[in-house]
Amino acid sequence: MCYPAAYPACVEPTSLANAGNRGRDTGGDEPPAEFRAALDALASVRVRPEIVLEQIPAPQRLAPFAHAVAARVGEPDPDGDDDFEIANARFIVLYDPEGHDAWKGTTRCVGYLSAATDEELVDDTMFSEVAWSWLTEALAEAGAGHHAVGGTVTRTASTRFGDLAGPEHSVDVEMRASWTAEDAALDRHLQAWLDVLGNAAGLPPPGVRLLGPSDRIGGETL
Repeated sequence: MCYPAAYPACVEPTSLANAGNRGRDTGGDEPPAEFRAALDALASVRVRPEIVLEQIPAPQRLAPFAHAVAARVGEPDPDGDDDFEIANARFIVLYDPEGHDAWKGTTRCVGYLSAATDEELVDDTMFSEVAWSWLTEALAEAGAGHHAVGGTVTRTASTRFGDLAGPEHSVDVEMRASWTAEDAALDRHLQAWLDVLGNAAGLPPPGVRLLGPSDRIGGETL
């Protein structure tokens, strides 16, 4: 059977609803040891508190075995009890024990993210290059061995009219990327993608907390 070389760019979150489960292929075969080791590595990832991570159905027909997780970043909604989502992402692992010519390996990592950003950035010609560098630098810093990396960065500006909920003007950045992992240490690859999500969402570096009014001594303005 022939499987696509990369996760299709046109696939949206709703298209995953009828996908497989927990990395098994459509025939229900037990995953190979290498893939099980990769899943164990993913389960060991510790997520920063601003990010919510959960397993989602994995896509079918793209590889014999697959696994997928979703992540979101929210901030308190001043007009309600629920958080207001400012960024979301998906991280998908495709595994073919026989290897794939286009992947140049057996394990393909696929990432998608969308985040609200500043309006000024939509006209910044360097923004796409900077956003792409978030991924390449995160993979290097995480020690995630990889090759055959590729993807796109897209900026969109939207204006809402009438009764449509949400801000009148908004600018979003979308990133779609895929790369081949060189070993089963996929925790490093997922951690790198979550770092990219944090950058896109404007989160401070891990361990750094921005000061709010209640943190300032005597309520003084800095």
